[in-house]
Amino acid sequence: MKSIFLKSISLVLLTIGLWSCKKDETKTVSDVSPAGTLTASATSLNLVQANATKPALTLTFPAPTVTGYQIPVTSTLQFALAGTGFKVTKEIVATTTTYSPTVNDFNTMLLALGLKIGVSGQVDVRLKSAPAPNAVTYSNVITITATPYLASAWVYAPGAYQGWNPATADSLVSLTSNGIYQGIINYPVGQFEFKITPAKTWDVSYGDGGGGTLSTSGGNLNAGVAGLRLVTVNMNTKTWTIANADSWSIIGSATPKGWDADTDMKFINDGKGGYKITIDLVAGEFKFRQNHAWTVNFGGSIGALVLNAGNIAVAAAGNYTITFIPVYTQPVPTDPPVLTGATATLVKN
Repeated sequence: MKSIFLKSISLVLLTIGLWSCKKDETKTVSDVSPAGTLTASATSLNLVQANATKPALTLTFPAPTVTGYQIPVTSTLQFALAGTGFKVTKEIVATTTTYSPTVNDFNTMLLALGLKIGVSGQVDVRLKSAPAPNAVTYSNVITITATPYLASAWVYAPGAYQGWNPATADSLVSLTSNGIYQGIINYPVGQFEFKITPAKTWDVSYGDGGGGTLSTSGGNLNAGVAGLRLVTVNMNTKTWTIANADSWSIIGSATPKGWDADTDMKFINDGKGGYKITIDLVAGEFKFRQNHAWTVNFGGSIGALVLNAGNIAVAAAGNYTITFIPVYTQPVPTDPPVLTGATATLVKN
């Protein structure tokens, strides 16, 4: 009898426990709409620097709807090079249901993604809706075609290397006018000192403020060693750095020094990353090479340069202007650029 009583009590307690568990599972839930349809006011853009402050386009998308328990939902516009599957993106968090970047802002984004100045390219854009890490949805993808322009600004670096003349000093360029300027300058032995001027005058000049800073009351900046040096100036923070830079030269039977020595080309601080030289050549051959070594060199033909290819022919003697632009790619923005090719011109004057 006692056993039956205990079993009955146990059954009652088990039933109560199961009922309690069932009550605990009753939850308030949220229902969040997926990312809606993304539309663009235009998919082929004519970017002109004169319109820098005007809207480049307008992207429109619906706001997410939440029913039930209210939770925050983050909507983000993702931009990536077309066809890359959004592996590397630039993201804009959407606080409204439209996004209208200025021509300058959109141009800067295109350059940051890797499109080339003056070359038509495409980017993909989509809307990412994320109420939670495990509940991300994406909109349709829109492909936008545009040609980035050179939105450059310059400062100047007069110094001992060129006679302290601001009017003829080498420049440092900011491709997107973001206040950060870079340029490569060739400093001869014993001519290392220079300053930075916003204009080609001595009205305002920046020198060494100590600890990598710039100051209008500081002494001369110093390149430290001879040769090509990459100068970087941040006018937002008034700081500067300097580092070694690659040289490019020509060498061969068509050049004044033959195959025995290089003739250096001058880096042109115009934002295109190219080198230039005007020189008398004779009928013969030559090649481009980096840092006076055969480790990296370009040959073949002017119209189709190939890494480590054969010599480039010069058919007739004369005075020529040669330009050379190494081409770098950066598959991952945090990795250093990789040399993948080059272009060149050979024009008889």
